[in-house]
Amino acid sequence: MTKKLSSYCFLLLAFLTIFSCSSPDKDIKKTNILFVSIDDLRPTLGAYGDTVAITPNIDQLASEGMTFRQTFAQVAVCAPSRASLMTGLRPDSTRVWHLGDKFREINPNTVTMPQYFSKFGYHTVNLGKIFHNYMPDSTSWEEPDLRPAQFVREGWLNRDGETFYISEEVNRSQAVKRDSLLKLKPIRYADGWNTGPAWEAANVQDTMYYDGAQTELAKRTLTRLAKSDKPFYMGLGYFRPHLPFAAPKKYWDLYDPQKIPLAANPNVPENAPGYTMNSMYELRHYDGFNHIGHPQSAYRMSEDTSRILKHGYYASVSYVDALLGNLISHMKEIGIYENTIIIIWGDHGWKLGEHNSWGKMTNYNIDLKVPMIVRYPNQENRGAQTFEITELVDMFPSLCELAGIEIPDYMQGTSFVPLIKNPKRPWKSAAFSQFHRRPKVSADGKRYMGYSINTKKYHYLEWYSWDTKTGTRGELKGTELFDRENDPYEKVNISAERKLSKVVEDLSEQLANGWKKATPAIL
Repeated sequence: MTKKLSSYCFLLLAFLTIFSCSSPDKDIKKTNILFVSIDDLRPTLGAYGDTVAITPNIDQLASEGMTFRQTFAQVAVCAPSRASLMTGLRPDSTRVWHLGDKFREINPNTVTMPQYFSKFGYHTVNLGKIFHNYMPDSTSWEEPDLRPAQFVREGWLNRDGETFYISEEVNRSQAVKRDSLLKLKPIRYADGWNTGPAWEAANVQDTMYYDGAQTELAKRTLTRLAKSDKPFYMGLGYFRPHLPFAAPKKYWDLYDPQKIPLAANPNVPENAPGYTMNSMYELRHYDGFNHIGHPQSAYRMSEDTSRILKHGYYASVSYVDALLGNLISHMKEIGIYENTIIIIWGDHGWKLGEHNSWGKMTNYNIDLKVPMIVRYPNQENRGAQTFEITELVDMFPSLCELAGIEIPDYMQGTSFVPLIKNPKRPWKSAAFSQFHRRPKVSADGKRYMGYSINTKKYHYLEWYSWDTKTGTRGELKGTELFDRENDPYEKVNISAERKLSKVVEDLSEQLANGWKKATPAIL
């Protein structure tokens, strides 16, 4: 080979090497996405300053990634919140306002996050609750609704993973009650299985409950996906800490219930309108709770029961934390941890006695504030936190940017990637949320739509009458204002104070201007 030809071959080889290393397509194939939903998870985590919560694995992930300390859900109930974040659209655009609304029926042409990522070469897989319960939406996934084999039985196909108990006595009772319920109404939430005790602490291995079995399936699935040339997008939805608080006994044993503090704000906010609170009908389905009253009544739960429920919630959170630790260890063993974007989020908060209530379904911040933690390859500022305002609807465009794919131009959220690079930079001026209060659960028996805006200083709400047929609001019925700095637990509605009339006026205008006017100036 001549010297000239040898030099030419060397230059060609160098060029091909540089080109292959810089190829966007090659980079995208190397970056997987693990998209982890934890149902009903409020920021009850060590990484969020909760000194009681025992969550070492999520805390470790936070120490390697970014923790968003001021993230808000668009709606404080499962179906609307998940429809919003999975489409990148806000509730008045998805028109999914409460549990019974199904986004795919409302708009069959909706493109969800996994659908979109599939267009860019991602293999999409779903385990557990990503959309709402028995709504796996096969259109969104190449492998929809993977389930542990032991839970795939006739009569269980529309059953939710949260409804399984260990006790055979409870299982027999559930079946009897379900038969009775289905005779009265054949189509029911959770297919009629959501009956039984509100907690269980069985002395069993993690895999005996659904979330544990699902984690083992996720590990096997990741092992299979790791051998593929295609990147994967796995949606993994944990059911705990959703009711019932059923978790292995060892996680209950982590806590002394007497050392778990009760709610700091056990009363409905002072001066609250009569329609702001939900009826706690979710808890009322469970054994021994069918008598509980509306939060805006004279009803008060006993301290003993409050402690058991709060204990069960914390135990359930620690259970999911341990499962995630197991999953992450497996990802490291099979060599995909460093090549995977991991995002963990809660779909809305949950009241543990706050506002005289248990559950979600209000516009108060105890129900709107959620955890969101992200870790990704070659991340800057590992272990950082930001207190700038973010929203769940931001996840879709953010994951697009992190994966190096085009962000759809119709997104109604904002990519938070610039915020990861500079956690203290000015960001959104407000977060926007809403809640549809239906007549059967409001204290006054009427229908409302409440709109919420959170700034760093204030939380302001407007409640309107609502026409459910047209999906339009009517007359303004009431307002609420909370000083987030001086009243973080939202104990007193101060919207009627004269000295704050200009604040109310300005916030009302900002709420009317909507989310577009609150977006940051991208630098």
